[in-house]
Amino acid sequence: MHQVDDITIDQLTKIEGDCSLNVKVVDGKAEKVEFALVESKRFYTEAMKGKPIAAIPQLLARICGTCSNAHIMADLEACESALGITPSKQTMLLRNLTMYGLNIRDHALHLYLFVLPDAYKKDSFLDFDENIPEEHNILHDAFDIKAVGNFLSILIAGRSVHAPYPTIGGFIHFPDKAGIEEAKKKLEEIRPAVLRTIELFKNIPWKFDRQASFMALVPERYGFLTGCIRTSENECIEEKDFRSHLEHVVVPYSQASAYKYAGKSYMVGSLARMNLAKDNLNERTKKTLGDTLNLFPSTNVYMNNLAQAIEILHSVDESLDILNQNEFKPEPVIKAPFRDAVGIGVIEAPRGTLYHKIVLGADGIVKEGEIIVPTGQNQINIETDIGVLVNDLLEKKTSKDEIKFEIEKLIRAYDPCISCASHFLTLNWEE
Repeated sequence: MHQVDDITIDQLTKIEGDCSLNVKVVDGKAEKVEFALVESKRFYTEAMKGKPIAAIPQLLARICGTCSNAHIMADLEACESALGITPSKQTMLLRNLTMYGLNIRDHALHLYLFVLPDAYKKDSFLDFDENIPEEHNILHDAFDIKAVGNFLSILIAGRSVHAPYPTIGGFIHFPDKAGIEEAKKKLEEIRPAVLRTIELFKNIPWKFDRQASFMALVPERYGFLTGCIRTSENECIEEKDFRSHLEHVVVPYSQASAYKYAGKSYMVGSLARMNLAKDNLNERTKKTLGDTLNLFPSTNVYMNNLAQAIEILHSVDESLDILNQNEFKPEPVIKAPFRDAVGIGVIEAPRGTLYHKIVLGADGIVKEGEIIVPTGQNQINIETDIGVLVNDLLEKKTSKDEIKFEIEKLIRAYDPCISCASHFLTLNWEE
């Protein structure tokens, strides 16, 4: 029998937050896998209670730094839903641009700084050598793409994190013509780097296939703010009905809530979106990529990385379309009287479907709320994948160090955000 000594990974780098993994091996098989999100709870759903509704979007943005603008967008929708506000067409265009800026920056951060070092057998992105032409290009493409995402976010929303311009009922600041022209220039210039990114991740030969279910908010035009919650079975769940369909699962060893749908685990994120909605991508994006899109739908978890790279291109092309076809003028913020109501906000954050719910009182004070984040929804799927992976590696008599590396690589493919989920990696191996 192949023996593996106890394995401890004190820290999983290149993810956001902290998690742990307990694996018990009996007779050469992984009998127990416990993937735990162990970062301390921050009690945001408790902190919402008793707060005026106007304070909630910025409060909940502090759940996370890297995807704070996604939380703002989700909560603005929830607050407006509770107040009965329908945002203007211009507001929705600006919010879409905010999400495109976020996805350009956030996907580039994950792909280049978190994933690519593994492909090049490097410990850190800082280990890439400026003096080697290929690595020189990687370094510059990473920071150039990320910078364009930051520029767009700052122009439209005021900051790339914790954006101050979006507010309930609209925006309090609007992009000027000079800034828009500069953004268009930067977006067009970055396209070749984005195409190199897609080609780079298309050619990384990693593979881990397991039949899985997928779920994503799917609009008529590929995007991140509106639509119907679609499943792999092509079911359509209205945003207001999400809580009737997602099954809360208590995971006693984890700080995060986990979820199932129809009794099964499922995956959210870029791969889910690409599998369910690739035909809705920007026309220029589809024309540029051609046969690359035939790789989807896919059950290879590592294709999540390629899907993220494709979403960067889509975000660039959609932003160019919006900026080229629209003029932005100051408009008043829409106001509405307070009322007793429940508000729901559902969007696609970079890492997957994000749900915000608030219960509002007639005095404008929030009574309670709920937040369901992508990493919590992926938790059971990740845990199941790790069990299958470990068993495959044990059968192949893989070394202890290689098992550790492959587990970390698989977890990173999901792009988990532990801070969001816990309102990584300590591995305890029992044999």
